[in-house]
Amino acid sequence: MSTDPSKQVKLGYVSGLVPREKAMAFERILFRATRGNVFLRQAVVEDPVVDPASGEKVEKNVFVVFYSGERAKNKILKICDAFSANRYPFTDDLAKQYQMITEVSGKLSELKTTIDVGQLHRGNLLQTIGQQFECWNLLVKKEKSIYHTLNMLSIDVTRKCLVAEGWCPLFATNQIKDAMQQATLDSNSQVGAIFQVLHTEESPPTYFPTNKFTYAFQEIVDAYGVAKYQEVNPGVYTIITFPFLFAVMFGDWGHGICLLLATLYFIVREKKLSSQKLGDIMEMTFGGRYVILMMAIFSIYTGLIYNEFFSVPFELFGPSAYECRDPSCRDASTVGLIKMHATYPFGVDPKWHGTRSELPFLNSLKMKMSILLGVAQMNLGIVLSYYNAKFFGNNLNVWYQFVPQIIFLNSLFGYLSLLIIVKWCTGSKADLYHVMIYMFLGPTDDLGENQLFIGQKFLQIVLLLLALVAVPWMLFPKPFILKKQHKERHQGQSYTPLHSVDDSPELESHHDSHGHEEFEFSEVFVHQLIHTIEFVLGAVSNTASYLRLWALSLAHSELSSVFYEKVLLLAWGFNNVIILIVGIIVFICATVGVLLVMETLSAFLHALRLHWVEFQNKFYEGDGYKFYPFSLALLSEEEE
Repeated sequence: MSTDPSKQVKLGYVSGLVPREKAMAFERILFRATRGNVFLRQAVVEDPVVDPASGEKVEKNVFVVFYSGERAKNKILKICDAFSANRYPFTDDLAKQYQMITEVSGKLSELKTTIDVGQLHRGNLLQTIGQQFECWNLLVKKEKSIYHTLNMLSIDVTRKCLVAEGWCPLFATNQIKDAMQQATLDSNSQVGAIFQVLHTEESPPTYFPTNKFTYAFQEIVDAYGVAKYQEVNPGVYTIITFPFLFAVMFGDWGHGICLLLATLYFIVREKKLSSQKLGDIMEMTFGGRYVILMMAIFSIYTGLIYNEFFSVPFELFGPSAYECRDPSCRDASTVGLIKMHATYPFGVDPKWHGTRSELPFLNSLKMKMSILLGVAQMNLGIVLSYYNAKFFGNNLNVWYQFVPQIIFLNSLFGYLSLLIIVKWCTGSKADLYHVMIYMFLGPTDDLGENQLFIGQKFLQIVLLLLALVAVPWMLFPKPFILKKQHKERHQGQSYTPLHSVDDSPELESHHDSHGHEEFEFSEVFVHQLIHTIEFVLGAVSNTASYLRLWALSLAHSELSSVFYEKVLLLAWGFNNVIILIVGIIVFICATVGVLLVMETLSAFLHALRLHWVEFQNKFYEGDGYKFYPFSLALLSEEEE
């Protein structure tokens, strides 16, 4: 069609960007406001665009609206403002359009070149800094730690020097003096450093030198509380007692070998692994690798005693002492076996496994063994309290704490341990429950068939009287003796002779620290009462607490037996390769997941509880504080 050029209408247009979520509403409003007399085209902008108003990146659409007439233009401009659409002017002249496109393209290429050069420069700079960053960071930390330590020093204005007071181990005294002399020479200082030992009433920090083997055991003790200065360190005994008590609950030499292999992997590769960043659980396991090593070795030992290899018994140390009554062995699980040979030389006889009397026999054995181990460890704790008191010169604690405690514990549970050993040696059928209960309810009653040795009744009465005497012995004398000592110490000490002017501050502080210390008899008595009640009740509850050794050992053994019989043997009985493979996979997963991970953690926590509560509360105060030396080497280790 040909039209008259004079009648042609010139169209105007508006272009810009509108937020994408408002695009549909924007189009609808434009159509309604102009009654469809506009032509709108939109296109999606792929990357988010920075909004000039808010400065945030927003997803937008680019639009162009063609219209005719000024009224339509005014409506479109108002709608654009209402919808926060950013308008951008674009000229009608084609020559100017090309010029504008050329200018914008030039600016874009310049900006791209600038950005590329900047990124390249930044990359080179960061690479250069990255090589030196660790060194700079460590250097700044060292400088900061040095100045932080110098800020703790006091300034002597008259002598124009710094005075530092601190603690150091005795063996390091000469090393410190040599280092200070060397520093004086290196710095060309005219005045040398002076090292002088001060005498103070303040309690020093506690420092136990450890190596990579003993470190984890010491951390187990320190998690409960840091030892008071020169107090007995339970960490020495923990090296043996902790893995042993763990192994009593975890006794299976098959599982022990698995633990041993796992921890040997950590030990063999410890240099490589120590420099790597491990996960939280792996790092914890790696830190306690030597604890796990000892636990594994002791588990193999107790597993050989229990004669369990993944719950399967072996005749490792000779033939069994028992045989079936008939060749077919049909009555082995009903009637029982008869003893034909010498006693099995080491550990539990393999024939006990699978018989009808296995559980009663092992229950009796492990329960009595738990009590023996518990009483032995508690006695060790009380004996260590004697060495503590003797070292600190506290004779009151020796005579009015150690002696009655050792008498009370052994009058009851030491006697029970003696009965267990006698019963094992003689093969008696005496009921120990009955003996112990009626020792209190009827001490003068005849023991009858429960008598294990001659004079048992008289011994029980004597031990019961000793236990009854030990309670007031613990409770009453110590507070009254302390009160008497306090009065004697402070009679006629209101004034102190003054020898010289130089001694006066020291004497004054000495007088303040000793002459005015308060003594509250009621507080001392209540504290002693609480301590006595805690020990008397604790002697019973702590002994019962050691029965967890029996309970967890039984649980571990039964779980192992269930996995072996109900998973592995059951899969084997189907004579199907696929079922057998599935059964083996399930058995391995159950063994690793339940017995080697969960049971290990459970036994570890129970052994930890026995050491912290049952053992350490007999002698360990744990109210000291650690010695943290100033060391630049430690800073680099912390950085790693």
